[in-house]
Amino acid sequence: MADGATDKAAQALAEMAVGDGSAAAGALAAEAESAPATAAAGDSTSPAPAAAAELPADPELEARIARILSVGRCIEGSELRALLIHTSKTGRRPLCYDGFEPSGRMHIAQGIQKAVNVNKLTSSGCDFVFWVADWFAALNDKLGGDLKKIRVVGEYFIEVWKASGMDMDHVRFMWASDSINAAPDEYWRRVMDVARLNSLARIKRCGPIMGRQENDNLSAAQVLYPCMQAADVFFLKADICQLGTDQLKVNMLAREYCDATRPKIPHKPVVLSHVMLPGLKAGQDKMSKSDADSAVWMEDTAADVNSKIKKAFCPEKEVANNPCLAYVRHLIIPAAGSLTITRKEENGGNVTYDDADAVEAAFAAGELHPGDLKPALSKALNGLLQPVRDHFAKDAKAKALLKKVKSYKVTRSVARAGEPSAGGSA
Repeated sequence: MADGATDKAAQALAEMAVGDGSAAAGALAAEAESAPATAAAGDSTSPAPAAAAELPADPELEARIARILSVGRCIEGSELRALLIHTSKTGRRPLCYDGFEPSGRMHIAQGIQKAVNVNKLTSSGCDFVFWVADWFAALNDKLGGDLKKIRVVGEYFIEVWKASGMDMDHVRFMWASDSINAAPDEYWRRVMDVARLNSLARIKRCGPIMGRQENDNLSAAQVLYPCMQAADVFFLKADICQLGTDQLKVNMLAREYCDATRPKIPHKPVVLSHVMLPGLKAGQDKMSKSDADSAVWMEDTAADVNSKIKKAFCPEKEVANNPCLAYVRHLIIPAAGSLTITRKEENGGNVTYDDADAVEAAFAAGELHPGDLKPALSKALNGLLQPVRDHFAKDAKAKALLKKVKSYKVTRSVARAGEPSAGGSA
């Protein structure tokens, strides 16, 4: 391609960039410098300018920032502040996004934790887009790459969220296949540009976003996947990437791309990463769809929940790597507001906690025993799940979707061309 044509293509890509473009980015920077400075909680990467600390604080802005930062780790806090100030002045609601592969039943972190986080963001003045990544599930060989099954699972996910307490007023669901097919030139030019500007080694470092490792024998489709996911941010014009910590490497790839492309994209997406809940068994860093007992699922019966929590790893006085306490911190307190322990007077009597730190402190001190924590946790979880159970029991469409999803076998990979059936990643 001639140099002139290359320049024009790069300029066209820049004009499709995330958010408000370069003019808005300049405004964002200027407003950030004059903004009242309260350091973002949990953010040590972007200290606010010292001079701004003398300005009077804006209580509404600070409350919005605190609520948003309670979702998870933020990169970068100063950019989040600037974004909120700028969009408040222009009247535009910041756009957050999360993408998900429809690939099987939904566990409680995908359901309740996601609903909590979305509600925090929409109540803070943001809009939220769920990118239903059906093509991505096929690329990652989920459900054997069967797009009809993948579509059914995506519809099931949407039904779960509708019943899980998520405020839908500022939430949209966009199917990747439909959206990309509606604007293929815009989308695929961005994907090609991301691929062109990155080495194969950098792309392979994003393997964990697909549940893979860097040294796994990735298919060609799984190499394409991170390039597409980075491009999604710009295609959707997302201001905030609100995904789990397991997706951090590709979110950083999107930020790096802003500097690598020409002209540069000055308004980088803010990254807001929620914590990944551990599995219920000892040593499980995360839940697994291939192990039904590693998690509570959104349509589990009360008996299922009681049994799983009763057997869950919960060593006395140990807070670290304790899944029961993780459930309390990231699910029960945010969604239900409190946790009530019911016990005999000689064992300390009934007590209600509305703060996860207090629960953990009591547990570490031996004042709260696993035998008392677990029944309370089970009861609280069942309270959160009951509206979802009712929806799937009474709504004919939801009931039929769940029946189909339960019949599907979750898959991770198939043999690569020229390999025996035992080959490829597990």
